[in-house]
Amino acid sequence: MYRIIIFFLFQVSVFSILSAQETIYVKTQPGDATPRLQNAIEQARHFKGKKVVIQLEQGNYDLYRNSSSKQVYFISNTASKEENPDPTKHIGLWIKDMKNLIIDGGGAHLITHGEMTSFVIDKSENITLRNFTLKAADPSVTEMKVIDTTAYTATFRIHPKDRYEIADKQIKWIGTEWSFTGGIAQTFNLYTNITNRCNLPTDHVVSLTDIGNHQIHATYDKKVTLYPGEIFQMRDAIRDEACGFIHLSKNITLEHLNLHFLGNFGIVGQYSENLTYKYLNCEPEYGSGRTCAGFADFVQMSGCKGKIHIINSRFEGAQDDPINVHGTHLKVIAYEPGNKIVVRFMHPQSYGFEAFFPGDEVEFTEIHSLQCLHKASVLKVERVNDYDCKLTLNGSVPSILPQQEVVIENITWTPEVEIRNNYFARTPTRGILVTTRRKVIIENNVFYRTPMSAIAVSNDARSWYESGPVYDLTIRNNHFIECGSPVINIAPENNRPNGTVHKGIRIENNRFTLKDKQAIYARWTDNIRISGNYFDGILPVSKKESVLLEHCTNVDSEYFPQGLLS
Repeated sequence: MYRIIIFFLFQVSVFSILSAQETIYVKTQPGDATPRLQNAIEQARHFKGKKVVIQLEQGNYDLYRNSSSKQVYFISNTASKEENPDPTKHIGLWIKDMKNLIIDGGGAHLITHGEMTSFVIDKSENITLRNFTLKAADPSVTEMKVIDTTAYTATFRIHPKDRYEIADKQIKWIGTEWSFTGGIAQTFNLYTNITNRCNLPTDHVVSLTDIGNHQIHATYDKKVTLYPGEIFQMRDAIRDEACGFIHLSKNITLEHLNLHFLGNFGIVGQYSENLTYKYLNCEPEYGSGRTCAGFADFVQMSGCKGKIHIINSRFEGAQDDPINVHGTHLKVIAYEPGNKIVVRFMHPQSYGFEAFFPGDEVEFTEIHSLQCLHKASVLKVERVNDYDCKLTLNGSVPSILPQQEVVIENITWTPEVEIRNNYFARTPTRGILVTTRRKVIIENNVFYRTPMSAIAVSNDARSWYESGPVYDLTIRNNHFIECGSPVINIAPENNRPNGTVHKGIRIENNRFTLKDKQAIYARWTDNIRISGNYFDGILPVSKKESVLLEHCTNVDSEYFPQGLLS
């Protein structure tokens, strides 16, 4: 009898769970799947926050730019108004003002046609995307391999799916509603698994001939150094779309996704809270013949809060930094009577978006020293134009501020960050950039031959205007394999120093397999601990050469490093 009662209760429990969830099935069909997928999202909206699963079946779902949702979004670190006067995005999956939605791909392939923002999650909560592959029918990073070369000539084989024309000694690359000539290039060495920025392979060309079978022959007016087997990756310089955009949303999870091409820009989280990325496979599709998976960054977090988790993922084949977590410094351009200030977006590729909300705490920072001068709370936000906004504060500002060059940072929107158990390779730049004052843990990752620093901590108010200071950063149990020098670079951009900028940094129990002598560099940092790290690779390895600290205070180290300690 007892077992019967337990079984009955179990059945009731299962039924209750199942009944609390609605499922919308979307089957594969030939042709454009964009309207059918968006219709499923709109069906889910009718359940008004009840948990809904949109379940795809295994197969191909084609997303077309022509039938996408067209919406205006200003996305951090993308394109300037001069580069892209129209900020309209072409969105494959548009999730707006929704709660408790899961899109389960069931192993499906979502294939974009034309430059698109594959998905947008806007002002939504408890959203999960899982179990699908995202790739492009015509990736806007084109590729060609050197198959033969002499001092003044080279023969290239273009990827069989890349379309092109030759005119005026240049290659015009052609996709669905996009084309470019020239652009930006980098090379990939299959044997070293290293990607580096480079000049265009058409520079100094005196003749360029299509010799058939997707092969072209180039003659140069100077000696060239090219190697059979090296692969050139080329792209336009304009970031007018993003792979994915998470905007003013909360509790968002991306899991078990194969991201074989992140077009124009990567996945951008902007003024969102609690973002989890796990089991992401950001790398070229096996068997595709492609060596590049991303137009720029893979993951960019701008002005987020709560907790950001990036775990158990692979990041290979980017055109820029795989992970960048930062805020935005806006410059104070005017002080109005009482408690009002006008602030301005300064970098041309970051503008137009909401950066402040009533109740937020802000910090005033002197741009040259990066020292905090004042803190205040925001009472009211008024948009002046795409670059400027007016803030009403909870009190008047000190009289010293108008005499300084000052930026402000929204310190309410600063996240905790966990980056754990990931693999980084095939990037021409760094592995991770991070600037946030809350707790950061970077552990159990592998960084393979990044040409620049594997981990960089900056903070600047004069170039990219990416804020802010680091106050609690742990880097431990990572393996850095032949990365650029310094492997870990703690370098605030304070050109007129007036005290330390960063603090609370621990670099512990990492393995540095070095190709250059310098493993760790830090300056203008307080309370830094370096312990338990193992150095090999280039021999002999001198600890005094491998670690350099300048103007650091309260250093806890196993040895006294080279450099200036104050």
